[in-house]
Amino acid sequence: MIYEGQNLTVKLLDNGFAELVFDAAGSVNKFDRQTINELDEATQAIAGNSDIKGVVVRSGKPAFIVGADITEFTGMFAQPEEEVLEWVSKTSQVFDRFEDLPVPTIAAINGFALGGGCEMALACDLRVADTTSAIGLPEVKLGLMPGFGGTVRLPRIIGSDNALEWMTTGKDRKGQQALEEGAVDAVVTPDKLLTAAFSMVADAAAGKINWQARRAAKTSPLKLNKNEAMMSFSTAQAFVAAQAGKHYPAPHMMVETVKNASVLGRAGALALENQGFVKLAKTDAAKAQIGIFLADQLVKGKGKKLAKASTKAIKQNAVLGAGIMGGGIAYQSAVKGTPVVMKDIAQPALDLGLSEAAKILGKGMQRGKVTPEVMAKTLNAITPTLEYSAIKDADLVIEAVVENPKVKGIVLAETEQHVSEDAIICSNTSTISINQLAESLKKPERFCGMHFFNPVHRMPLVEIIRGEKTTDDTIAAVVAATLQMGKTPIVVNDCPGFLVNRVLFPYFAGFSKLLLDGADFVAVDKVMEKQFGWPMGPAYLLDVVGMDTADHAASVMADGIPERMQKIANDPVTLLFSAKRLGQKNGKGFYNFGTDKRGRPSKEAAAEAYELIAPNAAAKQDFSSEEIIARLMIPMANEAIRCLEEGIVASAAEADMALLYGLGFPPFRGGIFRYIETMGLANFVELADKYAHLGPIYQITDGVREMAAAGKSYFA
Repeated sequence: MIYEGQNLTVKLLDNGFAELVFDAAGSVNKFDRQTINELDEATQAIAGNSDIKGVVVRSGKPAFIVGADITEFTGMFAQPEEEVLEWVSKTSQVFDRFEDLPVPTIAAINGFALGGGCEMALACDLRVADTTSAIGLPEVKLGLMPGFGGTVRLPRIIGSDNALEWMTTGKDRKGQQALEEGAVDAVVTPDKLLTAAFSMVADAAAGKINWQARRAAKTSPLKLNKNEAMMSFSTAQAFVAAQAGKHYPAPHMMVETVKNASVLGRAGALALENQGFVKLAKTDAAKAQIGIFLADQLVKGKGKKLAKASTKAIKQNAVLGAGIMGGGIAYQSAVKGTPVVMKDIAQPALDLGLSEAAKILGKGMQRGKVTPEVMAKTLNAITPTLEYSAIKDADLVIEAVVENPKVKGIVLAETEQHVSEDAIICSNTSTISINQLAESLKKPERFCGMHFFNPVHRMPLVEIIRGEKTTDDTIAAVVAATLQMGKTPIVVNDCPGFLVNRVLFPYFAGFSKLLLDGADFVAVDKVMEKQFGWPMGPAYLLDVVGMDTADHAASVMADGIPERMQKIANDPVTLLFSAKRLGQKNGKGFYNFGTDKRGRPSKEAAAEAYELIAPNAAAKQDFSSEEIIARLMIPMANEAIRCLEEGIVASAAEADMALLYGLGFPPFRGGIFRYIETMGLANFVELADKYAHLGPIYQITDGVREMAAAGKSYFA
């Protein structure tokens, strides 16, 4: 053994070639500080051994190297800028020293080679991948850029255009595509990976492959003339501007770095990469996106742990209430392999539910993502019925009828009479108390909420709502079923609106109050979309939700939390609802919806909406962007804080992920709690106090005031 560390070893084989094997103690290989130090020590050991003719780098696990250890980033990036720069510079130099070994090197890539794993492969002279491989530089998804030489080596291996497309989108490549783009030199089946790697490195050592020329290209300036460079980088800049916009600095920094480094050798190019990496590490966007990654890991980990604890297998689902929502849930179950019975009391509703599933599949076929076989198999897994007898074998029943407690109560009671003793019953309600609905059941311990978001096939979140009498076994089984359906479950406790809608309606209330004070809904939408980053402003979102749905839900919230959520006099939402302006569902709300001359969907601010609001509102006036954002976001933040303090949601991280997955909260802001923390708790308290006179939804809790005074964090 030439070198033996905790996470990697180097062994000299009888044929004169060394094998550098990454095999950490955990389930995957990743670059933490320990592994980077060991790579440097291993490199020195190889360099000092004159018997070595070449090096094969491989993994002892099903994946090559999944990237850097993200858990080390938050503490590291909080250090002064010069310390972060020193760390990334020293780390990238470890990869340089490996690249400079006096013998040919080859990476044998199996499974994931992402981020630092990809950069390790790029530091080798040759790369062979197997058919399980996925290779890429996804740092942009963390608000970062490659920091271990990726922006230097990849453009010099596959060209700047391809490299920038890889890096600015963060999409990985399967082995064959990586081969076609020049990132790897061969693709083989897994059983032939090591044989191919040793054969190739032997050819290089024998002079049959000019590995020195390949290495020289990676350490030299890019081979682009002025016109080629201008075209390449201007095209990349335009692409990034269109795709990423102004809120995501990482892809812009990548283009700028590769452009400026194109005329430099390795040392100069790496210095620019190091500087760009550090600038990005200090941005709010990077903190937010790293926070999302860690929160997502937490949520997924909790979900898997709960699912593992489940003692009940879910082999058949049933959905009560067809239509668009019921059809969406049935589709999601069927497409992920669990047969589903879809029951309704009317044939037209069943037809609508089936057509909803067929429409989703049809669009997938148009995009080439769904085959006719998958479409047929999915539709055949949905059994439409008008009879309760068809649900007798269901393991999980999801009630998705009209959002009315009396109707739901009747349906739930009837359901209990037709299912087995151990079947689980759920309600897909968005606001109605699970404890209230549970009163309709003889066995409330097997009942919980299962709140899907519309459109079901696109929205990743399912809120699992625990009632007072819901058992742990029931929650575990429903979490397992949710994962089976390809969704992300977040467990919350019962309250009006649960988590997502409870924090959404104070936001809508802030919007309504702002309109009554004279704001223009188009101006508000523009600020909340373009500057804050929501996918839709509040007026547009209300049109999508439907004024009837929003008005009804506001009434439920007012009944449940009267101290803060009493209905607003002359609420614009109620005014539009009363005028039968329901939003997109009937083509008229705050906006009028139609089609343009080319047949594309269009929306225009409705004069009728202005006319309905004006007699009940103050004279029109302009509000600053800062005031618009504050007046909408403070109520949402306050209610999220109350949910955490009351134990409705278990952690700030889970609340952040629920709003990201359920509402489309801007990822570059990281979620509602990350947004508050980025602002600073003391600054948030000061801002909220400025607007406290507007009513209870603007008034902060004693808890957040105390946390701000003590300098505490929601993520500690």
